[in-house]
Amino acid sequence: MGTGEWLAAICVVLATGCRTADVPAASQPVMGTRELMQSVLNPNAGIVWRAVSTVVTTAGIEELRPRSDAEWAKVRTAAAGITKGGNQLLLSRRASDGSRWKRAAEALIETSTAAVRAAEARNADQLFAVGGDMYSACLSCHENYMSE
Repeated sequence: MGTGEWLAAICVVLATGCRTADVPAASQPVMGTRELMQSVLNPNAGIVWRAVSTVVTTAGIEELRPRSDAEWAKVRTAAAGITKGGNQLLLSRRASDGSRWKRAAEALIETSTAAVRAAEARNADQLFAVGGDMYSACLSCHENYMSE
């Protein structure tokens, strides 16, 4: 095989080997928004919000905080689940650039990621604060989309 033929063969191999692979289909939500709320976001948010609280009864005041490794891990896992749920919300057709839906989903991701960090740091005060921020992110979305 001459140099020209050799060069042509290499070009053919490179051209066919370097062709663009089929582009994968755009990601689709795994479940609908209502199911995501009921099965992922609401239960996990409840875990995060109840993790740090003050209960006042006639018997006195009880300060609830995660204390064991298992309790902190449960809170961290719940917050991570919310983050993943927020990512699912970004797959909705409503999440166009600049939409309220997209901004609300991004706020949920940001605040729940902060809750993950607070749980990792075992910082109950920080977890309480970001829990309030997470609630505000949820509320802003519910105010705009709950009636739909």
